Amino acid sequence: MFTPSQLLGLSQAQQVRLSHIDFRVNYLGSVGRLDLIKRFGIKEAAATRDLTEYKNLAPQNLTFDGQSKKYVRADTFESLFNFSSSQVLTALSQGLGEDFIGNHKPYLYCETPAQLNSPSLAVLSVLSRAIYQKMVVEIGYRSLTSGTTSRDIIPFALADNGLRWHVRAFDRRRARFSDFVVTRISDPVITQSEVLEHETRDQDIQWNRIVELEIVPHPKIEYSETIEYDYGMIDGVLKVNVRAALAGYVLRKWNVDCSTNHTLEGDEVHLWLRNSPALYGVQNILLAPGYEHP
Repeated sequence: MFTPSQLLGLSQAQQVRLSHIDFRVNYLGSVGRLDLIKRFGIKEAAATRDLTEYKNLAPQNLTFDGQSKKYVRADTFESLFNFSSSQVLTALSQGLGEDFIGNHKPYLYCETPAQLNSPSLAVLSVLSRAIYQKMVVEIGYRSLTSGTTSRDIIPFALADNGLRWHVRAFDRRRARFSDFVVTRISDPVITQSEVLEHETRDQDIQWNRIVELEIVPHPKIEYSETIEYDYGMIDGVLKVNVRAALAGYVLRKWNVDCSTNHTLEGDEVHLWLRNSPALYGVQNILLAPGYEHP
């Protein structure tokens, strides 16, 4: 990581660009002048100077790939900046917030729910590079049903279910697309195995299918207009389009009663899914509260 003496003499703007280089190499696997030009709107000469400065500070982090004309992540890479898991995941999932210089304080006092687990940055680095570069990853995986196993997966997306992060991937061990909890993955290694056509994102039916959920105030609620206002409903309904692969997570997170006759009890049940037949064929439907198979 940078020491204060190394930061002396560098402008704040250049520090931000260097942190972007560090982030991009570690989590996407490569960086080039064009990446900096597009990201910061700088001239080619300035991008060259930034890459040179980064190489001077961390020569062990980069190797030059003559074919792509980019610098790629070396096996001896050690991050120069102290990124947090939440910062990395925000940047990967939303495309912003990866630039980190110093310690920042919030403008207002805020509290957020406690995070009971946090993904390993080393694991995230391998997974994100594999997603970006469309590569196969060999992992160790711990599950509640089969213990620790070795798997070859082809990851293509990260997903946050509100409680923990998953990676969506094709699992060669079971020959199907599955969700893997990131905190249960250990010792990931990118391999040179070829990705086959049936293992790509385009072939994941659950991921590509979009389900429209029609969520309304639960009929037991006396003052339903409060719920309508709370969720910004239009004409008493909130229509949400979600991927079939994520539908169960969404419904469980918001504790939506998915029973046909809205039979779930409890003070925390405020919402009802009025079009439960739309969930037919959704694989993770067992996560949906109260759902009854036809």
